[in-house]
Amino acid sequence: MSANLAPISGVAGRYANALFDLATEAGAVEAVEKELNSLQADINASADLDAFLRSPVYGVAEQLDAVTALTEKAGYSALTANFLKLIAKNGRLPALTDMIRAFAALSASARGEVSADAVTAAPMNDEQIKALRLEIERMVGKAVNLETRVDPELLGGLVVKVGSQMVDASLRTKLNRLKTVMKEA
Repeated sequence: MSANLAPISGVAGRYANALFDLATEAGAVEAVEKELNSLQADINASADLDAFLRSPVYGVAEQLDAVTALTEKAGYSALTANFLKLIAKNGRLPALTDMIRAFAALSASARGEVSADAVTAAPMNDEQIKALRLEIERMVGKAVNLETRVDPELLGGLVVKVGSQMVDASLRTKLNRLKTVMKEA
Protein backbone atom coordinates (compact mmCIF):
# COMPACT_ATOMS: atom_id res chain seq x y z
CA MET A 1 0.00 0.00 0.00
CA SER A 2 2.62 2.57 1.03
CA ALA A 3 4.75 1.74 -1.98
CA ASN A 4 2.19 3.59 -4.09
CA LEU A 5 2.57 6.75 -2.05
CA ALA A 6 6.25 7.59 -2.41
CA PRO A 7 9.27 5.99 -4.02
CA ILE A 8 11.47 5.51 -0.96
CA SER A 9 14.13 2.85 -1.22
CA GLY A 10 16.95 1.35 0.79
CA VAL A 11 16.93 0.14 4.36
CA ALA A 12 15.33 3.34 5.66
CA GLY A 13 12.60 3.15 3.03
CA ARG A 14 11.78 -0.48 3.76
CA TYR A 15 11.49 0.08 7.49
CA ALA A 16 9.53 3.33 7.04
CA ASN A 17 7.14 1.64 4.59
CA ALA A 18 6.56 -1.23 7.03
CA LEU A 19 5.92 1.17 9.93
CA PHE A 20 3.64 3.30 7.76
CA ASP A 21 1.60 0.24 6.74
CA LEU A 22 1.21 -0.85 10.38
CA ALA A 23 0.34 2.68 11.50
CA THR A 24 -2.23 2.98 8.71
CA GLU A 25 -3.85 -0.31 9.71
CA ALA A 26 -3.97 0.85 13.33
CA GLY A 27 -5.25 4.32 12.40
CA ALA A 28 -2.23 5.80 14.16
CA VAL A 29 -0.25 7.51 11.41
CA GLU A 30 -0.59 10.97 12.94
CA ALA A 31 0.35 9.76 16.45
CA VAL A 32 3.37 7.81 15.22
CA GLU A 33 4.52 10.74 13.11
CA LYS A 34 4.23 13.05 16.13
CA GLU A 35 6.29 10.64 18.27
CA LEU A 36 8.94 10.25 15.58
CA ASN A 37 9.15 14.03 15.15
CA SER A 38 9.59 14.37 18.90
CA LEU A 39 12.35 11.75 18.83
CA GLN A 40 14.07 13.54 15.94
CA ALA A 41 13.94 16.80 17.89
CA ASP A 42 15.59 15.01 20.84
CA ILE A 43 18.27 13.60 18.53
CA ASN A 44 18.90 17.05 17.05
CA ALA A 45 19.14 18.58 20.54
CA SER A 46 21.52 15.96 21.97
CA ALA A 47 24.88 15.30 20.35
CA ASP A 48 25.36 12.40 22.78
CA LEU A 49 22.11 10.70 21.73
CA ASP A 50 22.94 11.23 18.05
CA ALA A 51 26.44 9.78 18.54
CA PHE A 52 25.05 6.82 20.48
CA LEU A 53 22.53 5.97 17.78
CA ARG A 54 25.14 6.16 15.02
CA SER A 55 27.97 4.41 16.85
CA PRO A 56 28.92 0.85 15.93
CA VAL A 57 30.79 0.55 19.26
CA TYR A 58 27.72 -0.37 21.32
CA GLY A 59 26.34 -3.88 21.17
CA VAL A 60 22.78 -4.82 20.36
CA ALA A 61 21.97 -5.51 24.03
CA GLU A 62 23.19 -2.05 25.10
CA GLN A 63 21.30 -0.34 22.30
CA LEU A 64 18.13 -2.28 23.06
CA ASP A 65 18.35 -1.39 26.76
CA ALA A 66 18.86 2.29 25.93
CA VAL A 67 16.01 2.36 23.40
CA THR A 68 13.70 0.59 25.85
CA ALA A 69 14.50 3.16 28.55
CA LEU A 70 14.06 6.00 26.04
CA THR A 71 10.66 4.78 24.85
CA GLU A 72 9.41 4.24 28.40
CA LYS A 73 10.58 7.68 29.55
CA ALA A 74 9.06 9.38 26.50
CA GLY A 75 5.80 7.43 26.83
CA TYR A 76 5.70 6.34 23.20
CA SER A 77 2.86 4.19 21.93
CA ALA A 78 3.40 0.44 21.67
CA LEU A 79 3.71 0.70 17.89
CA THR A 80 6.49 3.29 17.98
CA ALA A 81 8.24 1.61 20.91
CA ASN A 82 8.17 -1.81 19.23
CA PHE A 83 9.47 -0.29 15.99
CA LEU A 84 12.40 1.35 17.78
CA LYS A 85 13.19 -1.87 19.66
CA LEU A 86 13.08 -3.85 16.42
CA ILE A 87 15.55 -1.58 14.64
CA ALA A 88 17.82 -1.73 17.72
CA LYS A 89 17.68 -5.56 17.67
CA ASN A 90 18.44 -5.55 13.94
CA GLY A 91 21.36 -3.14 14.30
CA ARG A 92 19.66 -0.46 12.20
CA LEU A 93 19.80 2.48 14.64
CA PRO A 94 22.34 4.36 12.48
CA ALA A 95 19.59 4.67 9.83
CA LEU A 96 16.95 5.94 12.27
CA THR A 97 17.06 9.57 11.13
CA ASP A 98 16.58 8.47 7.51
CA MET A 99 13.70 6.24 8.59
CA ILE A 100 12.03 9.15 10.36
CA ARG A 101 12.47 11.34 7.29
CA ALA A 102 11.07 8.59 5.02
CA PHE A 103 8.07 8.05 7.31
CA ALA A 104 7.34 11.80 7.29
CA ALA A 105 7.48 11.79 3.47
CA LEU A 106 5.06 8.85 3.29
CA SER A 107 2.70 10.54 5.74
CA ALA A 108 2.80 13.84 3.85
CA SER A 109 2.21 12.05 0.55
CA ALA A 110 -0.81 10.24 2.02
CA ARG A 111 -2.24 13.63 3.04
CA GLY A 112 -1.68 14.95 -0.49
CA GLU A 113 1.18 17.19 0.60
CA VAL A 114 4.65 17.58 -0.79
CA SER A 115 7.82 18.54 1.08
CA ALA A 116 10.07 21.33 -0.10
CA ASP A 117 13.38 22.67 1.18
CA ALA A 118 14.45 26.26 0.68
CA VAL A 119 17.99 27.42 1.40
CA THR A 120 18.63 31.16 1.46
CA ALA A 121 21.66 33.35 2.05
CA ALA A 122 19.82 35.35 4.73
CA PRO A 123 16.88 34.50 6.97
CA MET A 124 13.44 35.04 5.45
CA ASN A 125 10.66 36.76 7.36
CA ASP A 126 7.22 35.16 7.79
CA GLU A 127 5.77 37.09 4.86
CA GLN A 128 8.53 35.91 2.50
CA ILE A 129 8.15 32.30 3.65
CA LYS A 130 4.39 32.48 3.09
CA ALA A 131 4.87 33.95 -0.40
CA LEU A 132 7.43 31.28 -1.31
CA ARG A 133 5.15 28.50 -0.01
CA LEU A 134 2.22 29.85 -2.04
CA GLU A 135 4.34 30.05 -5.19
CA ILE A 136 5.59 26.46 -4.76
CA GLU A 137 2.00 25.29 -4.11
CA ARG A 138 0.92 27.03 -7.30
CA MET A 139 3.70 25.30 -9.24
CA VAL A 140 3.13 21.77 -7.91
CA GLY A 141 -0.62 21.95 -7.36
CA LYS A 142 -0.43 20.49 -3.84
CA ALA A 143 -0.09 21.67 -0.28
CA VAL A 144 3.56 22.19 0.64
CA ASN A 145 5.46 21.54 3.86
CA LEU A 146 8.27 24.07 3.53
CA GLU A 147 11.49 23.71 5.51
CA THR A 148 13.85 26.68 5.40
CA ARG A 149 17.47 27.10 6.40
CA VAL A 150 20.20 29.66 5.94
CA ASP A 151 23.52 29.09 4.12
CA PRO A 152 25.59 32.30 3.99
CA GLU A 153 27.85 30.75 1.33
CA LEU A 154 25.06 31.25 -1.23
CA LEU A 155 25.90 34.98 -1.13
CA GLY A 156 22.35 35.86 -2.23
CA GLY A 157 19.23 34.33 -3.75
CA LEU A 158 17.87 30.91 -2.88
CA VAL A 159 17.86 27.21 -3.74
CA VAL A 160 14.52 25.38 -3.62
CA LYS A 161 14.21 21.61 -3.80
CA VAL A 162 10.84 19.91 -4.27
CA GLY A 163 11.14 16.16 -4.56
CA SER A 164 13.76 15.46 -7.20
CA GLN A 165 13.43 18.92 -8.78
CA MET A 166 15.73 21.75 -7.80
CA VAL A 167 15.67 25.44 -8.68
CA ASP A 168 19.00 27.12 -7.99
CA ALA A 169 18.66 30.89 -8.12
CA SER A 170 21.63 31.57 -5.87
CA LEU A 171 24.16 34.28 -6.55
CA ARG A 172 26.99 31.79 -5.97
CA THR A 173 25.74 29.58 -8.83
CA LYS A 174 25.22 32.56 -11.14
CA LEU A 175 28.78 33.77 -10.44
CA ASN A 176 30.16 30.27 -11.07
CA ARG A 177 28.31 30.12 -14.42
CA LEU A 178 29.68 33.54 -15.37
CA LYS A 179 33.18 32.41 -14.40
CA THR A 180 32.83 29.31 -16.59
CA VAL A 181 31.56 31.35 -19.54
CA MET A 182 34.43 33.82 -19.19
CA LYS A 183 37.00 31.00 -19.12
CA GLU A 184 35.56 29.56 -22.33
CA ALA A 185 35.62 32.92 -24.14
